[in-house]
Amino acid sequence: MKKKWVAVLLIACVMLSHLESVEPSAADCYDGCITACVQPNLRLMRRCEIKCGIRCNSASAIEDPLG
Repeated sequence: MKKKWVAVLLIACVMLSHLESVEPSAADCYDGCITACVQPNLRLMRRCEIKCGIRCNSASAIEDPLG
C-alpha cells in the first residue's frame, strides 16, 4: 500500500515539474497599479497613473492616455 502512494506521489511530482510558469511583465504591473487609481478628481487620477508608470518602469505607461 505504501509503495502505491509513493509511486503516485512520484508521478505527481514529475508531472508538476514540467508545468510552465508565466513571467510577470511591466504591463501586468502597470495594469494592476492603475486599477487602484480610480479617483473622482482627474488631477489625482493622473498623478496616480504617473506614479504607476514610475513604479513599474514602463515608458509607455507615462504617456498621456487622453491623447
